[in-house]
Amino acid sequence: MPRFWTLRPIHIAVVVAAIGLFALPGLAEGFERPPLPMIGGIPVDFILFGMTLVGVALFHHYTLQVAATGLTAVVLYNILFSSFKHGLGVAGFFSHLGHEWVVIVNLFCLLTGFALLANHFEESEVPKLLPNYLPDDWKGGFALLVMVFVLSSFLDNIAAAMIGGAMAQTVFNRKVHIGYIAAIVAASNAGGAGSVVGDTTTTMMWISGISPFDVLHAYVAAGVALVVFGIPAALQQHKHSPILKDAPANLHIDWSRMGVVAVILGAAIAVNVLINVNYPAQAESFPFIGVAVWGAILITAPWRRPTWSLLPEAVKGSCFLLALVLSATMMPVEKLPAASWHTSLGLGFLSSVFDNIPLTALAIKQGGYDWGMLAYSVGFGGSMIWFGSSAGVAITNIFPEAKSVGRWLASGWHVAIGYVVGFFVLLAIIGWHPHAPKHEPVPADHGAPASATAPATGH
Repeated sequence: MPRFWTLRPIHIAVVVAAIGLFALPGLAEGFERPPLPMIGGIPVDFILFGMTLVGVALFHHYTLQVAATGLTAVVLYNILFSSFKHGLGVAGFFSHLGHEWVVIVNLFCLLTGFALLANHFEESEVPKLLPNYLPDDWKGGFALLVMVFVLSSFLDNIAAAMIGGAMAQTVFNRKVHIGYIAAIVAASNAGGAGSVVGDTTTTMMWISGISPFDVLHAYVAAGVALVVFGIPAALQQHKHSPILKDAPANLHIDWSRMGVVAVILGAAIAVNVLINVNYPAQAESFPFIGVAVWGAILITAPWRRPTWSLLPEAVKGSCFLLALVLSATMMPVEKLPAASWHTSLGLGFLSSVFDNIPLTALAIKQGGYDWGMLAYSVGFGGSMIWFGSSAGVAITNIFPEAKSVGRWLASGWHVAIGYVVGFFVLLAIIGWHPHAPKHEPVPADHGAPASATAPATGH
């Protein structure tokens, strides 16, 4: 038999998955999830997911294997002993994939695509110009974090983190402290917190009808946090490896590569604004932004060839994150606690180990949140652990030594402090101003500004 007629198990799996993605979601319409099996009052799903996260923390050299094992355990458990949110058994699993595949494909395309984009940026040699413009002491490292923060306000936070990582590689002579790596991730997440085009969670809010001005005050907390974590991180980096004082002589800038970077970023921004905002229903049914990024990469490939050899490691890192994200989407989180500033604070810590996309979707559905405070919490909170955000997973493909929860927490301690300080400064200055859930009036006392001195009221 000719080689191309050889049928392998992977081919069968792909065909079955494709049929399931597009044919089975409709079977779950009107499905009511049965009671969940529990151990000690805790759903078994959460126990399996928690064990996966502990495994990732302990065996950081085998993160993909641990995440894949955890995902397999969650899927098999729900097929055999429990249920998915949209159905029972194998049909329920495929129905769940049918609801989540757009997010999964978009994340995969962005993580792999922006890895190639960051390399284009580094190979252009533009980062080598930065020592001529940045201060020569620790303030140069802080200024670079500010640049990442600003970039993330209008770029995807993954792109901002990857560009920041490329710049740090160059200006610090490829000796980047893990605390500074954590700060780059934190700066990229903080910069997108107050912008509806800077982070997936804020874009979700915009699509659902929340005004861009209702998340803008997240920058009060994000700006404070940037100072709190940025200065210690810059000092760490200066002690570890000072910034280069001058750009190399006879530097040749490859402006064509910068043109490629501009085309890829332009495609991502245009699709994010035009499709997600103007056609939200279509955006939820097809991964437009991921396709746009990869379309731009392939179209510009004859102009400047990407470094394709980077893809295997980027794919590996992407599959790790997607295994955790898909596991998180199957957790039985049907409702969040009552909306309050306490809940918003807690969601930030939860976002460091739990995918913030389903958390944000639940919060939008539930309503009653101060959207700027929530945007800061779920957007910035994931920075506290390296796999807590897509930006963190992406940048550890450049800096694999950062794939250790212990080293990340020990060196990036200032990120968690920055999160808490920023949150309470926002609460003290702006207060807690929730928006009414749809079709539900807010009680009179909910409109009163909150203050950090009266936390017991939750208002």
